[in-house]
Amino acid sequence: MIINYDELPQIVSEYLNHLRVVKNRSPKTVYEYMIDIRMFTRFIFSGKKMNLSDEELAQTDIRSVTPAFYDKITLTDTYIFLTYCADVRKDKESARCRIVSAIRSFYKYLYLNNRLTHENYMEHLEAPKRKRALPKYLTLEESRDLLSAVDGKNRARDYCMITLFLNCGLRLSELVGLNISDIKDDSVTVTGKGNKQRVIYLNDACKIAISDYLRQRPMEGVKERDALFISNRGVRISNRSVQYIVENFLNKIGLNGRGYSTHKLRHTAATLMYQYGGADIRVLKDVLGHENLNTTEIYTHVADDQVRKASESNPLASERRKKNDES
Repeated sequence: MIINYDELPQIVSEYLNHLRVVKNRSPKTVYEYMIDIRMFTRFIFSGKKMNLSDEELAQTDIRSVTPAFYDKITLTDTYIFLTYCADVRKDKESARCRIVSAIRSFYKYLYLNNRLTHENYMEHLEAPKRKRALPKYLTLEESRDLLSAVDGKNRARDYCMITLFLNCGLRLSELVGLNISDIKDDSVTVTGKGNKQRVIYLNDACKIAISDYLRQRPMEGVKERDALFISNRGVRISNRSVQYIVENFLNKIGLNGRGYSTHKLRHTAATLMYQYGGADIRVLKDVLGHENLNTTEIYTHVADDQVRKASESNPLASERRKKNDES
């Protein structure tokens, strides 16, 4: 994810640096926003031609573009671009939502930070409505089966990782990034998206799993002494290694090929906390490190969907009143 600043307008380069240094956005987010703003700029600069191919768009030189160029772009122009993304590029709703976020953010920077536009033209730019699928998660019994399936020479480490996934709802990057110094008695400090930190309290299962693992965690030859989870090479375990470990044990209990992953374990934790633990949705938002409550509310829909299915599974669900019955 290397950004070639030489092919970008100066104001776009300044905006990307602002995202990284001031807003503390991740390199991945900055790179994705760069792709979106560059494509948006190239499309408008090329004359908003709906038949532009990706190759033609890529050859458009936008280095000479100044802030005045963006000051002249209207909401109508932007919706034409979004139509191009949908109809010509076949971008999905999720991709177009990200593009809208990038454009909004860029124009907010132009107007609020630098007064380089007469107004924030994209403040009211609407994103396409997304079809929200219910999250895929393991049942309580499947979660227990997964924990029971953990074995091998790294059993204590692997069991601890899966326990934290299922009890704390960690993202993959958050689990991999954990340090021993992050753990305090009954809590752990987690560094999430945008380097935002949150404290998660550990239940007994987590505390025991961590304690058992730390007693067996290698000490000699370890290159990253504070990293909690260590690979066989003595370095911090990688994202892919954790994914492979989880996939291996899912396969062992017959759940392979069903779309389960480390992220689905995060969904599982959230669903179990909401359904069995009675966690308030606002508390769950803080535990998961969500920016907006809307993101967390999907787990209430999971519960609603289960209630509906339970009702439909009632053996009397298909019974109908006979026509000759009295009302």
